[in-house]
Amino acid sequence: MSRVRNLGLFLLVTVLFGAVFPVIKVGLVDVPPLLFAAARYYLSAALLLGYALSATDRWRPRTRGDRTAVLAGGTLFIGGTGLSFVGLQFTTSGVGAIVFSLIPILTVLAAWVLLPEERPDRRGLLGVVVGFLGVAIVVRPDPAALGTSVVGELLVLSSAAGVALGTVLVRRSRPTMSVVALTGWAMAVGATVQLGFALALGESLAAVRPTLSALVALVYLAVVGGAVGFVIYFTLLERLGPLEINLIAYLVPVVTVAIGWAFLDEPVVPAMVAGFLVVLVGFGLLTDHEIAAELARLRGAGR
Repeated sequence: MSRVRNLGLFLLVTVLFGAVFPVIKVGLVDVPPLLFAAARYYLSAALLLGYALSATDRWRPRTRGDRTAVLAGGTLFIGGTGLSFVGLQFTTSGVGAIVFSLIPILTVLAAWVLLPEERPDRRGLLGVVVGFLGVAIVVRPDPAALGTSVVGELLVLSSAAGVALGTVLVRRSRPTMSVVALTGWAMAVGATVQLGFALALGESLAAVRPTLSALVALVYLAVVGGAVGFVIYFTLLERLGPLEINLIAYLVPVVTVAIGWAFLDEPVVPAMVAGFLVVLVGFGLLTDHEIAAELARLRGAGR
């Protein structure tokens, strides 16, 4: 029964996260991108911290590692996602999700620099190169025709790089607080960073159109795709482990592309499919040892 429950939660969180990029596209029609991102994360932070306060006594930063993790996670992991909100103004949600799926590979690259004990071997480095090749196939950058869509995709890629770097710095900090609480505090810091940049770049509340679709998009991102999604994600992380949970990153773009095609009339072109499959190959090269070990463990458990 627990295996069926875990599978149900896995599929549920994949759908919840897969809808995030299309919902962002809907909200961007009526709300400036950085203000939209800040509002989403402030609300998610309040919900996650409230949950952490009721569920654990490790809800506030106490050690230097905790404070460093909150700062790194807030400014890079969460704050950097503001670039994806900006970038999605110029590209489709499906392409954005595929570019974002490079995060596990970018995380390995960042760990190679900052965590020497986790440096990949030659096969792992080949996986990094193949992953970047896959994204290049999706983005298809052409210096002779650098349009707004490529600029948007590069902004999403920069956002993914920030998430990856923030992930490694959080791991390096060795925090002792609850992961849910850490995420909540990081969201509060990240939202403040996004709000600061929004004001500096001239975004104004006067530009916000308080439509029903914008409100629904905000509530979905903050509550369903944010607080609820992260709680399910961290629950599965404890039950399944990091290898299985990483598969979510590669199923989310499939859901996103399907939703974008069905509800936003976004095209599905062969280059998107081909590039995504190449990214999957890169991930396989990076994690082949872990996959083999996990399969052996599952075979042993089944005897």
